[in-house]
Amino acid sequence: MTREHGGADAQGVPRWDFSTNANACGPCPRVAAALRDVDIRHYPDPGYRALRGALAAFHGVAPWRVVVAASASEFIMRITACLARAGARRAWIPASAYGEYAHAARIWGLARVDDPVQADLCWLCEPSSPLGTAEPQWDAVVRHDAVVVLDRAYEPLRLSGASALRGEDADRVWQLWSPNKALGMTGVRGAYAIAPADAAALADSLEQQAPSWSLGAHAVAMLQAWTQARTQQWLAQSRDTLRQWKALQQNLLNVWPCLPSDANFFCMQAELDADFLRLRGIKLREATSFGLPGMWRLSVQPPAAQAALRDALEAGGVSREPGRPKRAIPLGGTARSAKGAS
Repeated sequence: MTREHGGADAQGVPRWDFSTNANACGPCPRVAAALRDVDIRHYPDPGYRALRGALAAFHGVAPWRVVVAASASEFIMRITACLARAGARRAWIPASAYGEYAHAARIWGLARVDDPVQADLCWLCEPSSPLGTAEPQWDAVVRHDAVVVLDRAYEPLRLSGASALRGEDADRVWQLWSPNKALGMTGVRGAYAIAPADAAALADSLEQQAPSWSLGAHAVAMLQAWTQARTQQWLAQSRDTLRQWKALQQNLLNVWPCLPSDANFFCMQAELDADFLRLRGIKLREATSFGLPGMWRLSVQPPAAQAALRDALEAGGVSREPGRPKRAIPLGGTARSAKGAS
């Protein structure tokens, strides 16, 4: 089976990777140090009691509401399976969304419906991927009796705007957190969900259907460090840097239409030669698998990566019609003007 994801491929890890949405300021030094100190000789506590307590205190909820997961993708599959076994038959998924939502629905036989009111399971992601914006059907989704899961992978990387999640809605939806993106260490897998206040039975079912030791020692260390004040301070500082880099990157690419985004990534409409760019160590994420043909999703990267992208585009990274030479592209302000942004 082939899945569409950014990052490493048959050619290895790209030198200049615009295809994944990890925090380009990372990895977080404090969390990286915690990982180096992990005791790999022993199993973690299979109940993850200390970790649950730390995450519960961080979010201000009761510990039973914390459901740990091997990754966000694992939780997506597990909650879909759990609901399908309990009789769920229909899922609502945003038109442009992370492919694992639809993949899990297909595997477990949930029909995809156009109206969230008809669904047993609804997915939201805010800021969304690939667009980095709010879901336009937010109110219709969160205010009916389906199981609603809000994927908050990119909330810690929000660079503008504010979450639509307000007041009592925070206790009505499942909140899925995968901090490895915000910490700039997607190679460490580990996530958790905060259950709604009235979802004790479903939370227990999810725990019963989890494998033993779904989190290894490194994931436990990452999630514990995630809750610490110094980690959150580093994250806040990294957002300031990412805002600077985002402005530079969008100015560099201003010859093409860039869609609005509140996150550390954005979509751009362009005709690019992905193979040409990949041979030069640059990888972008083509957005057809998100339902956006002709669009490219680019994460915000440091000035050195932006300069490499600019040079590759000017060297011939733009698609052309057969038999016609590639045309020069007058790109915007250069990334070399970004002294001090890092």
